[in-house]
Amino acid sequence: MSQITLNIIAVSVFSVTMLILLGPLLSISPEGLATVTAALLGLVSIDQLGWQGRGGTLLVDWLSQRSPEYCDRIVRHEAGHFLTAYILGIPINSYTLTAWETLQSGVDGNGGVIFKTDDIDRAVEIGKISQQEIDRYCTVWMAGIAAEEITYGVAQGGRDDRLKLNLLWQQMNRPLAEVPLKQRWSMLQAKTLIEKESNAYSALIDAMAERRPVDECCELIEQHLQSVEA
Repeated sequence: MSQITLNIIAVSVFSVTMLILLGPLLSISPEGLATVTAALLGLVSIDQLGWQGRGGTLLVDWLSQRSPEYCDRIVRHEAGHFLTAYILGIPINSYTLTAWETLQSGVDGNGGVIFKTDDIDRAVEIGKISQQEIDRYCTVWMAGIAAEEITYGVAQGGRDDRLKLNLLWQQMNRPLAEVPLKQRWSMLQAKTLIEKESNAYSALIDAMAERRPVDECCELIEQHLQSVEA
């Protein structure tokens, strides 16, 4: 069960509890309370079992989108992934910035920047993954957190990104005690790349906020990288 679903259940239980306590004052009948409780729990169950919790994700994301800071964090986070993936030569397939866009695109999971992972998946499967490949993907995975920290000092997102790195370590049968150190190293590398190419990063943020296609975003990055190198 996802954390979002658990949070919704907790809020529902709290709301029902308050209704029970305040019911007599508000002239709400016990039958009405029972109906509300059954409806809330029923909706949560249907969402979790029939829709894998996507309904709760959509609701929470829709409410969060009312906050300009939340929207800014999302685009900066995903632009961090996008920029580092491009610089490190990892092909980018698509990106989404809201739960609704993710649902519409048919992408599994929570969306964000979707880049090609076939190479690393195959390398892990056959046991021939190079340290360079590990470093590239770990840097890209941690780049969203790094991007948030550059602007806000602390990241609110990145839970799924950390899980990806953790899963990679499990697949390689390497000690999980190494993971925190690898996360810190990867975030440092990502921060260095983003700060070095700050012009490209700023332009990419604007482009992604306008939902420009992937190829246009890549061209924009290339233009700014060339201007910096020139």
